[in-house]
Amino acid sequence: MAFKSFTFGVIIRVGLIVLLAFAAAYVYASQQAAPIALLFLGLIGLVAVNLISFVSNTNRKISKFLESIRYSDFSTSFTKDSGLGNSFRQINQSFNDVIDAFKKTRAEKEEQMLFLQIMIQHINTGIISFDNRGRIGVINGAAKQLLQIPQFKDIHDLGKLSKELLSKVLDLSPGGSFAIRINTDLHLNVQSAAFKMDGNSWTLLSFQNIRAELQKNELEAWQNLTKILRHEIMNSMTPIASLASSLGTILEEDVRESEEGSLSIEKESFIDLSEGLETIASRSKGLVDFVHAYRDYTSIPQPIIKPIAVQSLFENIRVLWKDELANTGISLACTINPPTLEIHGDQDLLQMILINLIKNSVEALAHAEDKRIMLKGGINHQSKPVIQVIDHGEGIVPEALERIFVPFYTTKKSGSGIGLAISRQIMNLHKGSLEVVSNPGVQTVFTLSFK
Repeated sequence: MAFKSFTFGVIIRVGLIVLLAFAAAYVYASQQAAPIALLFLGLIGLVAVNLISFVSNTNRKISKFLESIRYSDFSTSFTKDSGLGNSFRQINQSFNDVIDAFKKTRAEKEEQMLFLQIMIQHINTGIISFDNRGRIGVINGAAKQLLQIPQFKDIHDLGKLSKELLSKVLDLSPGGSFAIRINTDLHLNVQSAAFKMDGNSWTLLSFQNIRAELQKNELEAWQNLTKILRHEIMNSMTPIASLASSLGTILEEDVRESEEGSLSIEKESFIDLSEGLETIASRSKGLVDFVHAYRDYTSIPQPIIKPIAVQSLFENIRVLWKDELANTGISLACTINPPTLEIHGDQDLLQMILINLIKNSVEALAHAEDKRIMLKGGINHQSKPVIQVIDHGEGIVPEALERIFVPFYTTKKSGSGIGLAISRQIMNLHKGSLEVVSNPGVQTVFTLSFK
């Protein structure tokens, strides 16, 4: 509407100039009245000056408006111009409306920024942001209290606390994380994110002291281990102690000394002694096996990380299981996409995992109609390599899914319940993960995810 008013004002003035010019030309040509013609020319000059002033004033207003936007100076107001009538009323109102809208938007952003600053300062997680030159942007109270670094103005000041921490932070990729122990009271978990602001690259770090959580988890782990050890030892020692007492009673009551000085025992008592000793031997062996399993779980060697072609790894597994799978009527299918897929890890330890998972699949397929095991290698949605072991056997009930990786937990009649626990620990040593998804009777998928 303001634009239309401006256009109308220009048209009126230009039209008036044209009319005056025609009038001056007509008077001079027809009546030879030079004074009147000069009067018309004077009027043309006045209208032209008014037109120039009209246009110049509009340009000044637009320039003033744009400068206000450019420098975020929303204190400017546009008022009615005296001497120009009501022509500028609508354009002034439009400019003022836009300025008011910007004022409102800036006020809302300032309120949001203030809220975010207050929130950042009040959360218990330490927050630090720094630009590509290392200059600190935001640092909250939790980070200052956690790190205790005086005059913290540059990210390189982290070296005052720990050079290893600084090195890990500078090498940390966006979205990455790591844990580091600084001292007995400070065990940090650090996470990173990247963003751009004002054309500069910024990194956002969050710091959490996980010492208390680790101590809690450590205590729970020791309590669980104590329960397991007590359970297994009591299961073996209680019958052993009871049988030893019973056998002692048999020896006291049923063993007789003959006249020649030799000892004799009744046949029934002899059988009882033999069965009791056999049971003691069996339970003792079970206890020894448990100790060996515990030793295996706690003494896994550190992996020797090397590039491994998944195709070569799968071929070794196929050769190892070829005869046994043939005897059970189970087929093993291997697919790799891309065919040149590589992982980084310890081949012997990873083969141990796959052997254990395939062994579990073979047992799960004992009564299944679809006797197939599939080994798949590929890339997940995070562009990380994964290996999957898939079968269509009896599966794992939901109640057991959360516990199958707990050491010594098993749903089988035989077995130590240590295989999956060791497998997950090996993947943890590879900084990867081992997860399972199971739909009983339909499909079970074990997934090894690598960094």
